[in-house]
Amino acid sequence: MENTMDTLVKFATTSGLRVIGAILIFIAGRIFAGMARRLVHKTLTRTETDPTLISFLCTLTYAAILVFTVLAILAKFGIQTASFVAVLGAAGFAVGFALQGSLGNFAAGIMLLIFRPFKTGDFIEAAGTAGTVKDVQLFNTVLATPDNVKIIIPNGKLYGDIIKNYSAFDIRRVDLVIGIGYGSSIQAAFDAVTGLIKADSRILKDPEHQIAVTELADSSVNLVIRTWVNKVDYWNVKFDLQRSIKETFDEKGIEIPFPQRVVHMVSS
Repeated sequence: MENTMDTLVKFATTSGLRVIGAILIFIAGRIFAGMARRLVHKTLTRTETDPTLISFLCTLTYAAILVFTVLAILAKFGIQTASFVAVLGAAGFAVGFALQGSLGNFAAGIMLLIFRPFKTGDFIEAAGTAGTVKDVQLFNTVLATPDNVKIIIPNGKLYGDIIKNYSAFDIRRVDLVIGIGYGSSIQAAFDAVTGLIKADSRILKDPEHQIAVTELADSSVNLVIRTWVNKVDYWNVKFDLQRSIKETFDEKGIEIPFPQRVVHMVSS
């Protein structure tokens, strides 16, 4: 009995202190992980980071600290943690190799959420398609085409391609090329278009509009018309200005020619 009691006392003295130390390490790790998660959330919220990325980074921070806490507890009991780290590394490599496509999309999603070349609501053109961004997820980005077709693009393909963001800036330039006949007055066409531009309140005064002869084509004298508008007025101004130019040219007798070809018939 005395030997048994001595053994129990020695076990309680040595292992009991380790158990208490492990419990204290776990509690401290939980507290520190929670504090780190709140700090990451607060910091990223101030910088107006995407909520999806905030949630992911907070979870990742919390999980990483807990993993290190568990490794510290195992080391407290004298267990060699190097083997566990090696196993985790090998498992991670195997999973990464098997899911390299998905992980590539995931990494691209993180980069898109960090650098934010576009945001929800922007109209973009990338990966061979164009549409309004509806949702930026970790693996995919969802677009809606102008005719309201849902397009799901893997982030890896999207991030590795050229991205045109038509909504990035507040103003855009409307470019039109209008042809007039060689018998029509260029100055009269200039004056007519200038009057239409000045009469449209949606067209900005600064930057100033531009009208110039861009080409002496086969069947027409081509005029380039460039005006600046707010991005929300781009399409309406473009459509309305083209119609107004056609109607005004008809009233003033300015010809808008169509391609013609003269054929000479030679009889034998």
